Amino acid sequence: MSRRSLAGISALVLAAASLSVPAAATRADCSAVRTSWTAQATPHAAPESLLNAYSNTGKGWTGADSTYSVALPGGRTAWIFSDTFLGPVNPDGSRPTTTPFLNNSFVVQQGQTLKTVTGGTASNPTALVPPPANGWYWFGAAQTSDAGRKLDVVALRFEKTGSGQWDWHWAANYLARFDSRTYKLLSLTPLPSKANVQWSGWLQRDGGFTYIYGVEDLGASKYQHVARVRGDDLTAKSWEYWTGSGWSADESASVRTLEGVANEHSVTKWSDGYLLVTHDTKELFSRRVLGYFGCSPTGPFVKPVELYQTPETGGNHITYNSHEHPDLRSGSKLLVSYNVNSLVSDELYADVSIYRPRFVGVTLQAAR
Repeated sequence: MSRRSLAGISALVLAAASLSVPAAATRADCSAVRTSWTAQATPHAAPESLLNAYSNTGKGWTGADSTYSVALPGGRTAWIFSDTFLGPVNPDGSRPTTTPFLNNSFVVQQGQTLKTVTGGTASNPTALVPPPANGWYWFGAAQTSDAGRKLDVVALRFEKTGSGQWDWHWAANYLARFDSRTYKLLSLTPLPSKANVQWSGWLQRDGGFTYIYGVEDLGASKYQHVARVRGDDLTAKSWEYWTGSGWSADESASVRTLEGVANEHSVTKWSDGYLLVTHDTKELFSRRVLGYFGCSPTGPFVKPVELYQTPETGGNHITYNSHEHPDLRSGSKLLVSYNVNSLVSDELYADVSIYRPRFVGVTLQAAR
């Protein structure tokens, strides 16, 4: 099965130490927080059926996780994936055990047309960011830069520490920069990595800055951290880290802003404030998708509302890493995705439909 879905599962069954999140001194009075919100969810939202039909053809991408999206020039959308299965697909909906498996890929959508983008060749596909000799890269949040000419993807480097199934660890953060027209990898640049924070959860432009949301992943406990850089170039040296009361150039001064976030989540503008969407990681193998509200990009994020419960969760199946796609909102209706996987790897080969993203339309309304 995908190592991405298994990341931290062994640690999740261990008891976590009692760790606190400092209160953030920031603006806390806005309508987004004062309002009591209710959520109505509609499953199987677009582009779920489009991706499913494409997967069933077996002519390219047939399933993956992560599921970030970036709007590209020319009306294109780049779907950003980590562990990826390619075709073919058997007539009975299974996949051969010899099917190619890559650690990262793109699917580019233009209208109702989809195209799989990988490295290598058609006969010998490889990951877009080639794996190092002792590990691999998983993709995180992404955005465009250089007036849309570049597609920038945070890439997490993992390294093997032995020959066992769990003998590997997160090693460092990188920025993979691609040409947004040809999808050619242009550079792979190290990003700050000294504070045990995976700076790959979400990217949000706001007020002349790009806010970078990271996760301190302790297995049984996961904590959000916030950094920022002026402009849109994450390779700039001038990263600043939220300390709970201000900004510091010292990565080690970064504080925990919220417990219980997933490694992949989102923070987007909502009403006159911000909406954080995440899977609930305070519960083991949770089915709950939550929305938190804040008045500032640094939070505090409060008043959680259950947006959805994933029906696939249970038995061998798990769901994880839900987040919003703000470029694909329909008015005030959110588009939220989440990933589905199985704890039994044979099931992923027996049924191609399991390991594909799900999409939910979520309408938030003020409670009456």
